Amino acid sequence: MYYENKLNETARAGRIEVICGSMFSGKTEELLRRLRRAQFARQTVEIFKPAIDTRYSDEQVVSHDKNAILSTPVEHSSNILLLSSGAEVIGIDEAQFFDLGLVDVCQSLADQGIRVIIAGLDLDFKRVPFGPMPALCAIADDVIKVHAICLRCGNLANYSHRLVKNDKQVMLGETDEYQPLCRKCYLEVGK
Repeated sequence: MYYENKLNETARAGRIEVICGSMFSGKTEELLRRLRRAQFARQTVEIFKPAIDTRYSDEQVVSHDKNAILSTPVEHSSNILLLSSGAEVIGIDEAQFFDLGLVDVCQSLADQGIRVIIAGLDLDFKRVPFGPMPALCAIADDVIKVHAICLRCGNLANYSHRLVKNDKQVMLGETDEYQPLCRKCYLEVGK
């Protein structure tokens, strides 16, 4: 038994999985689905989110559909390394709000044989690549881009259109502040 456990520990390959897309596209829902499957498989799972994201809960990752899982809010990406001891799977939500050090943190975790699953916005409301997300996509073993539905025409939406006047890149919000739009509708609204 000891030999089998040691073999499994040394044979475990780490990986980085990125789930990206616009707001309301199901990124967090997909993250939660993957983390629950890992828990069902009796893997040790740790979940982290940026401390600034308190929209639904201070200590839970919550999807727009109100599905939730307990998480650890952290101020800086380096805290994830300190708090992930013994984990086989690490989940990170709202990755766009983390510092650029998150890229090295995820690389280090995967190099240690840990499966790292990351969800975040790939673009901000101005369609500019957001925070560490472009670099995370570049180093990922797997990237999935999920889409919302355009609220104006019903096509697939790639963009998070901000409905309120505020030029700050980081502004937490929901349906009162943002809506998903396709390229055509985003360009029409911007005229």
